[in-house]
Amino acid sequence: MPGGVARRVVLGSALAAPFVRSARAAPLVMRVSVDTPPLHGRTVSIADFLRKLEAASRGEITPLLFTGGQLFRDRDVIRALLMGQLDMAAPGTWQVAAYVPDADFTQLPMFYGQPIGVTHGAIDGIPGALVNEKVRRRLRVKVPGRWIDLGFVNWYSRQKPLASLADLRGLTIRNAGSLAQAWRARFFGAMPITMDWGDVPPALSQGVFDALQSTHESCASAGLWDAGLRYGLEDQQAVDIYIPMISESFWASLSPALKTLVTDLWAANIGRYRAAMATAQTRAAAALEAHGVTLASVPADEIGEQRRRMMAEQDKAMREMRMSPAILACVTETVSVIN
Repeated sequence: MPGGVARRVVLGSALAAPFVRSARAAPLVMRVSVDTPPLHGRTVSIADFLRKLEAASRGEITPLLFTGGQLFRDRDVIRALLMGQLDMAAPGTWQVAAYVPDADFTQLPMFYGQPIGVTHGAIDGIPGALVNEKVRRRLRVKVPGRWIDLGFVNWYSRQKPLASLADLRGLTIRNAGSLAQAWRARFFGAMPITMDWGDVPPALSQGVFDALQSTHESCASAGLWDAGLRYGLEDQQAVDIYIPMISESFWASLSPALKTLVTDLWAANIGRYRAAMATAQTRAAAALEAHGVTLASVPADEIGEQRRRMMAEQDKAMREMRMSPAILACVTETVSVIN
């Protein structure tokens, strides 16, 4: 098996309703990959789900979780799912957007600086359902339930103090491959570059880029202060989100009872995973400051003004992000109702 040794998931608590194990001769091995480190919120959430799944299935499903990109980097997990090399992953919407551009709709200008409830209303509503259906058809995967928050995206730099959005002008800014984040960097006069997360720490320490778009949790869990991170500017420009997906071939191998168990377990825990991630982001902000990172915040009135400026270019942004007019119309209607 490529890329490292799996970390075996330990048994956790089961669902209240008992699961009756079948007469299957051997357990189903479930290969799961994330490229975030073990203490990152996504990794913690997926590991918890897998522990519960193994326990609730009474060992009929045996998960093998590969962390830190040991098995695949996130940019490669969708291909691995399609080729039968992987059974479950939770890539970011920006990775899914390479195949289904509408998946990254929460990065549209209308979400800039909005409360997280606006994003949840859209991803849990009709826009999210439309994307799930496109993902199912095009990628031949099962989305077992609601998406996982990573958290609000902000700006971070190594040498340049960030006191206002004007300080971004002229900087080279790394993002994870999101066309939407690249558009936003250019909107503020910066130059976007794409880089895998695993390459960020050495590249940051070597000055390959000036700043990055990321979250408190991602920066703190990677200890980017050791790579020279010194400044952060909070504008809560969008919520980064992961879409859980299970390969069609693995899903087809499950009995109806096991399929129900998977979706019920996910539904029972996703609210807690989202809440835990929000707490992790707050804790990560404190950790960044404790390690000498200076965090500044963009005033609310300026965020509102910047959102209005961005909205004037939303159709242009949508085209650059390769999103469909249909998803833009659907999201616009949904957000108008929420607001």
